[in-house]
Amino acid sequence: MTTRQVDQADDEYEKAMAAYLMRHTDFLVRHPQVLAKLHVPHGAGGAVSLIEHQVSVLREQLATERGRLNHLVHRARDYEELSARLHELTLKLILAHDLEHAHKALQDALREQFNADAVALKLFPLEAERAAADPLIGSFVDFVARDRCVCGPLKPEQTRALFDDTPGIQSAALVPINAHGQTGVLAIGSTDPARFTPDMGTDLLERLGAIASAKLTDLGQRR
Repeated sequence: MTTRQVDQADDEYEKAMAAYLMRHTDFLVRHPQVLAKLHVPHGAGGAVSLIEHQVSVLREQLATERGRLNHLVHRARDYEELSARLHELTLKLILAHDLEHAHKALQDALREQFNADAVALKLFPLEAERAAADPLIGSFVDFVARDRCVCGPLKPEQTRALFDDTPGIQSAALVPINAHGQTGVLAIGSTDPARFTPDMGTDLLERLGAIASAKLTDLGQRR
């Protein structure tokens, strides 16, 4: 039998033994004499008992799980705070009696409560002829056709079209708006390039877009 064959046989035996132990997790309980003889090499040299090693592993796993739990709690608190701000903004929109006041409510709330560095609400006509002639729509043609928010850095022409009066915008959240006879975008800009990223959650932003769209539709139908 060659050395390679011996190594392969040892590997197969170890796999079979590991599989057996996984199926019979009480094996070491039923055979304490085996447990007493087992030692695991320690990272700092020497050896520790299997029980000590298991305790160490469990402590590391517990620390990891605590870190994950703390992260989830932090995210939940942030989400709750944002939900409260969205609720307050919704109330302000309900009280807006015309488009000008609705626009101002969005601007003020997003700047003051959501710490936005810039806010822009751009509505586009749905008529194909007018839309094709508008360069602003041309820079957002892909976004206008979709129903989901987009977050991250913008193209230079998009940044200029939306935030021309606010220099230094590095990232933005684009929220689709579908109002009465119009479609468009609610843009929230930040000078922090990491504030809005492509992988961030957009549930609350899309909820905001639905609320703003409903209010703008209601006001548009009153005109």
